[in-house]
Amino acid sequence: MASGHTTRRRQDKPRRNFGRPFGLAMALVLAFALVYTVVFSDNLYLVPGDNELIVAFLDVGQGDSILIWSRDNAILIDGGDFAQGDTVLRYIRQAGISRLDYVIATHPHSDHIGGLIPVLSRVEVGYVIMADVVHTTTTFENFIDTIANAHIPVVIPEVGERFRAGIIDFTVVGPLPGHGNLNDASIVLRLRHGDTSFLFTGDAEAASERAMMASGLELRADVLKVGHHGSRTSSTAAFLDAVGPVAAVIPVGGGNQFGHPHGEVLERFGERGILVYRTDLNGTVFMGSDGVGIVVIDGLGR
Repeated sequence: MASGHTTRRRQDKPRRNFGRPFGLAMALVLAFALVYTVVFSDNLYLVPGDNELIVAFLDVGQGDSILIWSRDNAILIDGGDFAQGDTVLRYIRQAGISRLDYVIATHPHSDHIGGLIPVLSRVEVGYVIMADVVHTTTTFENFIDTIANAHIPVVIPEVGERFRAGIIDFTVVGPLPGHGNLNDASIVLRLRHGDTSFLFTGDAEAASERAMMASGLELRADVLKVGHHGSRTSSTAAFLDAVGPVAAVIPVGGGNQFGHPHGEVLERFGERGILVYRTDLNGTVFMGSDGVGIVVIDGLGR
């Protein structure tokens, strides 16, 4: 399903274009920790060049939110909890985005959909993609009411279904039927851009990971958005081996009551030589891809 719409950008503020650094091979970029330090503020935009994507793992505390944009299109995966809505909106505006082709709610827990409520009411949205589950919370009810009031079409995706918004191209690889809880009902997306790829897992736990591995769907990815904030319930050794990431990003709040990320999960990453980025330590993590390589852009998130 393609949007066919483009993202309109304001013209009243200067921008910085990061074009050629994205062409470096990912292994080279990450192995040598090639980092770009820039300022991301109301007065400076990070704008992708032709055929380039920016993937921003937003620092929304103990929650998930990933903003992905190209020169002409943008999508948002989750929005943290309700109190983080203004933070997500700030990043959307600073990226010069006035329309989101897709907003994906991976599952109905408040630390994933709460912050989407102000976004859906203030930003033009093409479609909402959401899991085929419900939750008995005020946050979930407000989320559904906001979608209805904004007259946004809702898509319940099927596993294997592919979506496109310009060069933003992603496939649903989970959840498989038979999920036993809301975390395992998380929509899992694999984003492919040329020879580079990202896997976004929501809060999918071990049961969902096993089902995805058994499905035969393509799971390998250069970058893994770690499931369930680095909980021991996710990121099993077998799943990490199936995905084979070079880098992993853990969206997590500092000093959270759950002890995320758990030590044994970090050990699994370390044993496999996977580079780990954490929003509690690194702030918002920005990565750019031109379809050939991926570069980490540092200094934007704090």
